[in-house]
Amino acid sequence: MARGFWRQFCVAAIAWHALCADDRVEIVPRARPTAEAADTHAASIRVDSSLVLIPVHVTTPLGATVTNLARENFQLFEENTPQTITLFANDDAPMSIGLLFDASGSMKNKKQKVSQAAASFFKTANQEDEFFLVQSNDRAKLVVPFTPDVDELYSRIAGVRPFGRTALLDGIHMGLQHMKKARNLRKALVILSDGGDNWSRHNVREVKNALLESDVQVYAMGIFDPDSASHSAREEREGPILLDNLTGQTGGLLYRVNNIDDLPAISTRISRELRTQYLLGYSPTHPARDGKYRRVQVKLAVPKEMAGLRAYYRPGYYDVPR
Repeated sequence: MARGFWRQFCVAAIAWHALCADDRVEIVPRARPTAEAADTHAASIRVDSSLVLIPVHVTTPLGATVTNLARENFQLFEENTPQTITLFANDDAPMSIGLLFDASGSMKNKKQKVSQAAASFFKTANQEDEFFLVQSNDRAKLVVPFTPDVDELYSRIAGVRPFGRTALLDGIHMGLQHMKKARNLRKALVILSDGGDNWSRHNVREVKNALLESDVQVYAMGIFDPDSASHSAREEREGPILLDNLTGQTGGLLYRVNNIDDLPAISTRISRELRTQYLLGYSPTHPARDGKYRRVQVKLAVPKEMAGLRAYYRPGYYDVPR
């Protein structure tokens, strides 16, 4: 990877500040970047200007990922004011990813597929990635803090014995707090759950506010049972709505797992989508750093034959001093 790109990448990083089978699965992450790329990525460059970074995932009308767009195919606005895109990248840069695993009693008969999904997810990992694992049942617990060791995370997921109720919101809140220790620019929280929340101390408003104040994308694999919707508890019926709202406001997506056998494939798809995003960076034209929420809009400028493409992105950020 070109030295110039990684220098830009580091500038952006500093400016921004700021998933039961008993069989063992061998997980082989992809090759580590070259020594030159690693050295330039580790370089320390101090800058004074503020840079806002917006990850964007683009799909066709049928949902296929689009990876061949250029800088000139994007238009970026903040509070309806055009912004100049000063950083553009679509490389597979290192990521900091948190996995939130619903370990409540209702997940017992899904454990084996969950383990397979975790293995599928980790197989796409970059060796520069770091991961952590939060488990949620009667309470949220940080099971594994940040580590590049995907085998450790898989082992802990495969060894889980689901029980109890679901403190899902507490798990999300805990994941966001631990994400503050992330060392990579790209950050994502991936949730695997079969329903809503019924045991958390934190409420929806608190978690939504925490998401708005973070730079973390949230993706979810929702294992919902449509046949039980009419007689299930209210929180389980509202689970899809909750996860859809939480993921949508971060530029992420909720994937409904209608067939448990599809779980590993969906897990792989999410991982690949996280790694095929465009990264748009800009310095806001307004001078204020007043803590207000700034709305962001990304428009696609593409030929007529490409009409219908859809962009997923975080619709705004809090303009706090850095």
